[in-house]
Amino acid sequence: MFNNLNKIVGLANQKFTVLKEYSENFRLYNVGSFAVNRLVSNKGFKKIIDIPYGENERHKFDLYRTEVPKPERPLIVFVHGGAWNAGDKKDYHFLGHAFVTEGYDVAIINYRLAPENIFPAYVDDLVLALEYLTDQQTEFGIECKNIILLGHSAGAFNIMSAIYYPHHMGGYKQQENIKAIIGLAGPYHFDYKDDPLCANAFDQSVSYKQVMPYYFVEKNHIHHYLLMADRDQIVADWNAVDLNEKLNEQQNHSKIIVVPKTGHITIMGSVSSLFSPFFQTKAEILSAIDEALNKV
Repeated sequence: MFNNLNKIVGLANQKFTVLKEYSENFRLYNVGSFAVNRLVSNKGFKKIIDIPYGENERHKFDLYRTEVPKPERPLIVFVHGGAWNAGDKKDYHFLGHAFVTEGYDVAIINYRLAPENIFPAYVDDLVLALEYLTDQQTEFGIECKNIILLGHSAGAFNIMSAIYYPHHMGGYKQQENIKAIIGLAGPYHFDYKDDPLCANAFDQSVSYKQVMPYYFVEKNHIHHYLLMADRDQIVADWNAVDLNEKLNEQQNHSKIIVVPKTGHITIMGSVSSLFSPFFQTKAEILSAIDEALNKV
């Protein structure tokens, strides 16, 4: 009995340690992103904040319009992480700046959060936002024929699930608009049962095999890039490895890219123009987009 009790206590301590580490890192990241956002420039592009795409308070996005667009006029749609419990678009000005100055229009999306909202609410929000952007593209002076979906952590799950969605539900229908999906440290194939970080973001009575995008992959034209942090202590590497294998089985384009010197949180912060000279993250994303648009 004591052995079983020790195992239970050990697992509880392990879950607490993971949760504590993630929470502390995420708080530090928020503080850091606030500082970085104040340091990057607001010049050379147009920024429109808090554009509503639905009726909920979280149904808003910020739009960055480039002054020198790429010939294909691509649109990057970014979805933040936060274990589906936290995160806000206002913390990612550095990301908008990093890519709008490279000739890309950028939309940074907010979505409904757990525990008040569980799967598939936050994926439905992304689908709604994509449909709104497509319908209103002329009004905003953007184009939606070359969309790049970019997401970090939980956001990487959301962008993948917007395409690979349980068949009885839905998903983004105009997939011809999506040229690339780029996930940073994404969880695509894991059992969320009693997970210390995100159990409250999923219906615990529903098997992960009825939810994870891994189980709903279909053949399509989209380029997939699964970026992994080489020091990730939060999301296991099998998430990207398994999804990459499943995508290849369907003869879809897919690449795993391991980014050196980054962890689960820092892979996101390293995109900032202040830090990108010291990390490969931004360069890998730009290379992936170029490959997807030009079919290199």
